[in-house]
Amino acid sequence: MDITRRRLSLLAPAVLTLPFIHTARAQTPLIGSEARPLKIGVTAGPHAQIMEKLHEINAPKGFFLRVVEFQDYVQPNTALNAGDLDANSFQHQQFLDQTVRDRGYDLVSIGKTVIFPMGMYSRRIKTLAELPSGARISIPNDPTNGGRALVLLAQAGVLTLKPGADYRATVMDIVTNPKNVRIVELEAALLPRSLEDVDAAVINANYALPAGLNPGKDSLVAEAGGESPYANVIAVKRANADAAWAKKLIELYHTPEIRSFVQTTFVGSIIPAF
Repeated sequence: MDITRRRLSLLAPAVLTLPFIHTARAQTPLIGSEARPLKIGVTAGPHAQIMEKLHEINAPKGFFLRVVEFQDYVQPNTALNAGDLDANSFQHQQFLDQTVRDRGYDLVSIGKTVIFPMGMYSRRIKTLAELPSGARISIPNDPTNGGRALVLLAQAGVLTLKPGADYRATVMDIVTNPKNVRIVELEAALLPRSLEDVDAAVINANYALPAGLNPGKDSLVAEAGGESPYANVIAVKRANADAAWAKKLIELYHTPEIRSFVQTTFVGSIIPAF
């Protein structure tokens, strides 16, 4: 064999491996398949229950979820941005928008899910009229839900806010405070436990319900449902907004089966937003 032929024979094995490499890439499991379930982050409680139900209904049909629970409002977006999740379902649009502004995450919502009416609860009083002078009221300490709580207190007549104040309000926007209530800002997940130490607490429904508190029956005052601006959403990275699995996830969420599950399981304390 001459030198030219010897060189060709040495190169041949390398050339022959190229189709194998291409085939291996083509066999990457699809997101949502049994081999690669869609990883979705949720807060513990109703969001987790709904996603577990979605998995239960659709796994036999070939669409699989892996539900990952978190105990706060920070980590689900951090994990999604880092690529540890494919999607998350725990926040309303305003919270997502504020997180994107504050942290620079490139996350977007792909569809609405449910509305969790925020309510004011107490272990010490039975009606809002009994709220004592100097009462301590705990509210969420994150920017959007804290403002949302202050708006609810203003609507209830506990205090007044600057004209035009909305979910972005802070304690600095309080204009009048006739009962001199003291606002205690806490992490949202801690608010149910704070009821032992404060006169009242304004609590997100996804934390109120696991604590045995129903916005419709147990609150001193609660947000109205219906056309609430605080509908929760499913979020993904912007690059995945048009992915087939993302569209399928929303399609499966927006079904009569999931609507019925929400309505019968939570009996009006959580409202479908689709």
